[in-house]
Amino acid sequence: MNKKLFYLKLTHTIIWAFFVSLITYVLYAGIFNQINVYTWIAIGFVIMEGIILLTFKGKCPLTIIGYKYTDQHDVGFDIYLPRWLAKYNKMIFSTIFVIGLLIVIFRLLT
Repeated sequence: MNKKLFYLKLTHTIIWAFFVSLITYVLYAGIFNQINVYTWIAIGFVIMEGIILLTFKGKCPLTIIGYKYTDQHDVGFDIYLPRWLAKYNKMIFSTIFVIGLLIVIFRLLT
């Protein structure tokens, strides 16, 4: 494997784990009514990531960069995740985030 692709995949995986932890934290904060400034920071980061993905037509900018380092553009070529998770990643974690966000909003309104 190309060294640049290796580091891109590693970086992409670390960033992915960071955002998954933020999404999980939003859900946790909502469920356990632990809403604080960190909850809002997490929500803000996830929304900014969503805007970035929308700007790049649903693709992470790291994926677009990864196209330069290989001709193999299969699902998950740019990240260290199982292929099924890379394929359904946005659907799974967007759903979890929306559920967490709705719970946070519900907690604030009640």
